[in-house]
Amino acid sequence: MTTSPENTAIAATSLNHGFTPLTSWGLILVEGSDAAALLQGQLSNSVIGLKHTLSGETAQGPGAVRLVGYCNPKGRLLASAWLGLFPESVDSDDRFALFVSRDIAASTAKRLSMYVLRSKVKVLDASNDWDVFGSYQSSQGEQSTVLPNEALALRMPDVLAQGQSFQRTLIAKRKTDTNTSPVDEAALIQWNSLEVLSAIPRIVLATQEQFVPQMINFESVAGVDFKKGCYPGQEIVARSQYRGAVKRRLQLAHKEASESSLDLAKPGMELFHDADASQPCGMVVLAAGNPSHPDRIDLQVECKLDALESGEIHLAMSNGPVLKIDQLPYPLLEI
Repeated sequence: MTTSPENTAIAATSLNHGFTPLTSWGLILVEGSDAAALLQGQLSNSVIGLKHTLSGETAQGPGAVRLVGYCNPKGRLLASAWLGLFPESVDSDDRFALFVSRDIAASTAKRLSMYVLRSKVKVLDASNDWDVFGSYQSSQGEQSTVLPNEALALRMPDVLAQGQSFQRTLIAKRKTDTNTSPVDEAALIQWNSLEVLSAIPRIVLATQEQFVPQMINFESVAGVDFKKGCYPGQEIVARSQYRGAVKRRLQLAHKEASESSLDLAKPGMELFHDADASQPCGMVVLAAGNPSHPDRIDLQVECKLDALESGEIHLAMSNGPVLKIDQLPYPLLEI
């Protein structure tokens, strides 16, 4: 069904701001006097010097919010997360919060726990005890959500969509019998669309261990610190950067929506180039419907660079729907 220009404008205006539970997001808490040292030795980005954000405040900017990756020894991403430092009080030990995909939260927390040994640190998958919410507003939207004192909140990078700049905030609140909130379907569609259009990837279960960080532009969105010390896979990540070994990149793409293609546009679905139907040329990273254009699906895809030079790229199978490549909202760091 095609939406008229008038209806599209109404839909866009009604989605200038929103707040909804994010059931596909989880939370990992890493706390204790040795928490920073543990994470510094495991993650792709530095956690040293991260600004403290007290409960009820919102962590903002690179001094308080970091995008981090967690790699296996071969440099492939096991997880990605948005990280902030939220001590329970001014005098408390460090407490880091990692907002991650819920389907990998338990395995990620378990793996991090393997490296605790005798350190004074505790790693907890808090996804069953905390709810994660998404709040967004455009430059023409309402005022920011008022946070309860116990909430953990961090602001993600702004996204340009529908000709407007949108602010996005991830919020975690402890579960109680009284704070259960229904999912706002319209707000969730808009949130997911903004995440895809940001071109900042998020690892989910279907894409675990598929990508070296540079294959999905992780270094170009400040998810890798090449000056920090060692972490799992660090040598391979550094070699990919300095020897120019990466021939694949994350791209934004879109396609016409249809009932059948909705099932194909999921993380982990392979892409095929019409010049070589036998070998996949890439993979879907994230996908979402576009609330301003109901007949369109937007995707983040990881793809061979040479497949972009000519021909067509198909979704899921060699004769599947054709993808149209869109412009990234940021420059790539040269490799």
